Amino acid sequence: MLQLINQFLERDYKITFASYAIKSEKAIDLNMLGISEVSIELNNTSFDVFIKNLQPEMVLFDRFMVEEQFGWRVAENCPKAIRILDTEDLHCLRKTREICLKSKVDFSIDELLKQDITKREIVAILRCDLSLIISTFEIELLKNTFKIKDSLLLYVPFLFDEIDETHQHKWKNFEERDHFIFIGNFYHKPNVDAVLTLKNKVWKEVRKQLPKAEMHIYGAYVNQQIQQLHNKNEGFIIKGFAEDAHKVVGNAKVVLAPINFGAGIKGKLTEAMLCGTPSVTTSIGVEGMSNNLPWNGFVVDNYSEFVSKSVQLYSDKNIWEQSQKNGVEIINSIYSKEKNGDLFFNKIEEIQYHLENHRTNNFMGSLLRHQTLQATKYMSKWIEAKNK
Repeated sequence: MLQLINQFLERDYKITFASYAIKSEKAIDLNMLGISEVSIELNNTSFDVFIKNLQPEMVLFDRFMVEEQFGWRVAENCPKAIRILDTEDLHCLRKTREICLKSKVDFSIDELLKQDITKREIVAILRCDLSLIISTFEIELLKNTFKIKDSLLLYVPFLFDEIDETHQHKWKNFEERDHFIFIGNFYHKPNVDAVLTLKNKVWKEVRKQLPKAEMHIYGAYVNQQIQQLHNKNEGFIIKGFAEDAHKVVGNAKVVLAPINFGAGIKGKLTEAMLCGTPSVTTSIGVEGMSNNLPWNGFVVDNYSEFVSKSVQLYSDKNIWEQSQKNGVEIINSIYSKEKNGDLFFNKIEEIQYHLENHRTNNFMGSLLRHQTLQATKYMSKWIEAKNK
């Protein structure tokens, strides 16, 4: 979200950041960037007054749940504003994988189609003028499985500056680095599961082969379940919130991320590449991230092989340095801030110039926005409640 905000700022847009969430201690001070911050309420007509007075040219919804709450209000009060959904990742994909993992069944498209969250998210995508999709896997899923039109989707991954030679010279080399690292926000369930997997399936065997190595666990909002895994004698150390994530990842030799479920692009893995730190992860971890370029380390789904590759990457300088080069190639080829930013704003400009035609061609979206679609249901419920 901050990367998208910066793209708008670089093009001299005036930005208002509206949120109903309580601001946390670690929240970025957007006022310092010249952005107006406004507190809004759920299920309250005060939002109608606010948005009608503001009259934005475009509204960017952060995840589909926000579009559900406010999308119809924006459409009613600012009909000419372009409505953009930033999916972040497909929540329905991540949630279905979590359900399958807990139920011990294989993930399938049929399982995905069963979930209510899938219907909700797809409907939100159809209602919007444009949805930003962060993963190549997810954009193909939306096109092929849900038959979403190309005109409603745009691939916008993370937006990074190129890793040039000057940047690479600042990295610590193989001999200067120590230990393994995992970093992630523990409000995010895939991160909790990954750390439990490290502790219960991976670390003991790695430690047998590398008795001096340590596993450092960083992340905000460490809960008791994670904190109780701390064991200094075993070298499994819960570090908690990292004041400078780039620094701690840049000091580590290898990132370990046994991700069993999730979706989208994994920030911990792009962070690793930006810091010149190779990684070992799973096929879900790299999904939609590398466009078939050689990975920044190893991709394995078997735990014993995960252990073996972790030790190999930690110990073999040649493999480690080649993996680092692979990471540079991935970032520079796929995550170019300049290239992807230009594509984003070219698309917005195209929609702005042809908004009426764009919406006419999105018949399913107009159908889902039609006021009578749910009106008969709720009129019936209102009469039933009144009669009682």
